[in-house]
Amino acid sequence: MTYRLYHMQSSGNCWKPRVALHQLGHAFELIDIDIMTGQSRTDEYIAMNPNGRVPLLQLPDGRYLAESNAMLAYLADGTDLMPSDRYDRGVVFQWMFFEQYSHEPYIAVARYWRHLEGKEPPEAVPGQIEERGYAALGVMEQRLNEATFFAGDTYSIADIALYAYTHVAHEGGFSLEAYPNIRAWLQRVAATPRFVDMDWRP
Repeated sequence: MTYRLYHMQSSGNCWKPRVALHQLGHAFELIDIDIMTGQSRTDEYIAMNPNGRVPLLQLPDGRYLAESNAMLAYLADGTDLMPSDRYDRGVVFQWMFFEQYSHEPYIAVARYWRHLEGKEPPEAVPGQIEERGYAALGVMEQRLNEATFFAGDTYSIADIALYAYTHVAHEGGFSLEAYPNIRAWLQRVAATPRFVDMDWRP
């Protein structure tokens, strides 16, 4: 059995393990789950992932792993996508936690509502999503003024995690015009070996 990824093609979180699997040369099967029509809330799917979300990765031994960044950490262990130095690994996880806490809740959420739903985010305090999303971009811009990639000189899963929704930030209403370091970094990530974009399927 190869890896099996339950995913939705347009999701940045689903793109993360998809690109990691491809860049690491793993064979895998894609199973499409349409969250917009409730396919992640069926009894069958909840039995695999009680949180009822995508992505979900089934390992070759049959076990399941949820949460996109957990999948990245699992897949990258012992590879060039995860530094061998203990501190450098800590830096990778620092930026992955930043992505989930300070970046994704604003930039990805804005994209979901504005691009996929075609609506304004109903729970947002006016301006809050923009303010906090641009604050996250500002932190990223500063980091990339001193480093080639987020963990230093080497591409890692921290870059995959942050690329996922940064490269489509415009779909949530965020402009990257004022962030030249981020724009240059996006090009560097896209130039890494065996990189594939969000539309790619094996």
